[in-house]
Amino acid sequence: MELLDLFVTSVIPVIKVLLVIAVGLLLATERVDLLGADARRHLNNLVFYVFFPALIGCSLADTITVENLATLWFMPVNIFISCIIGSALGWILVKITRTPRHLPGLVCSMCTANVRNMLLIILPALSDETNNPFGDSSTCAAYGEAYASLSLAIQAIYVWSIWYFIMRVFANCEVEEIKTNDCTITVKSSGETTEIRSETCTEPLLSTNGCPGDSIYQVDLPQIGDEGKEKISAFGKMKQCFMAVIRSKSLKMIFAPSTIAAIVGFIIGIVSPLRKALIGDSAPLHVIYSSIELIGEAGIPSITLIVGANLLKGLRGSGVGPSLIVGIIVVRTILLPASGILVVKAASYIGVVESDSFYQFTLLLQYAIPPSMNIGTISQMLGSGESEFSVLMLWNYVVAAFSPTLWTAFYMWLVT
Repeated sequence: MELLDLFVTSVIPVIKVLLVIAVGLLLATERVDLLGADARRHLNNLVFYVFFPALIGCSLADTITVENLATLWFMPVNIFISCIIGSALGWILVKITRTPRHLPGLVCSMCTANVRNMLLIILPALSDETNNPFGDSSTCAAYGEAYASLSLAIQAIYVWSIWYFIMRVFANCEVEEIKTNDCTITVKSSGETTEIRSETCTEPLLSTNGCPGDSIYQVDLPQIGDEGKEKISAFGKMKQCFMAVIRSKSLKMIFAPSTIAAIVGFIIGIVSPLRKALIGDSAPLHVIYSSIELIGEAGIPSITLIVGANLLKGLRGSGVGPSLIVGIIVVRTILLPASGILVVKAASYIGVVESDSFYQFTLLLQYAIPPSMNIGTISQMLGSGESEFSVLMLWNYVVAAFSPTLWTAFYMWLVT
């Protein structure tokens, strides 16, 4: 196909996504108010617990077999490499723009290739086009959903095992200043140190002698000496660590419903008796598979509407410097997609990636997708960087009106 034809083919799925996002943005406005905060929360719960697990499980069960597992092993490696490159570029951006102390984790995660929901939207939409360069549209769409579902499951593990902890560390560096009775109290959210700066304090604070001007008091909890430490056996320490990991929120999110559905889909696809019982028109339990597949079809439009509704916060947000916004856009739209070409072509050259053009295209596209909304979920959980995330996401999706289209067309030309 000519480059112009590839551009026309690639622009259609992106336009579809942006139109649905615009509808979600409209439904979230105060005048319409069909996707307000409560409605978004309920719809998001349906997507998280029902729609996406059904979609991912069915997609993987239908397309994953023992034979093609040998060709898909590089996908988690590719996602990990993209995380490393994006993190390095994000850290350089943090140093250049002098980002506030509580935002480096958010900036680095925004610069990382987050191959979440947009890939699950764009790949099937692109495959459905009759003039796509990858062959039969039905077969291409099935593999597109499988590739995107596998990417989504892998990214869930990376996001909640790596980025959650990194963002939590930097969120603890956030400093809040609270003014009471003409005293400014500076509190680190980590709770390590509390500073009280007072000029005309009228009430004593841990002192009956008043507050002298320009004085700084630091209140530290007393530390228990070695003699007060309770002796714990090695087994007890291991048990405590194990229970702490089991109870942690991040582990629960790693084994989120979508991840569990991916595991179940893998098992059904690989285990031949289960596959024969569920997959195929003549399968005895095909009605169960068809019902779950029908539920999963609601996932893509629902999450796209939620993305649009969440972007409304960005229109009202502020406090993010232009240099940081421009820097993240440059990393996401130029540097990271270009680095993906080097990685995938190098992997193809040394023989670790097969010559399947659609598979190589998927690996490349993982570098060019806008940031994931899961980063916003983590920010909301940690109570740090929520407004900044909304502003950054808004500008990233504004640029996404043309950036993924250009890279999609170029990637298709590159692999075909």
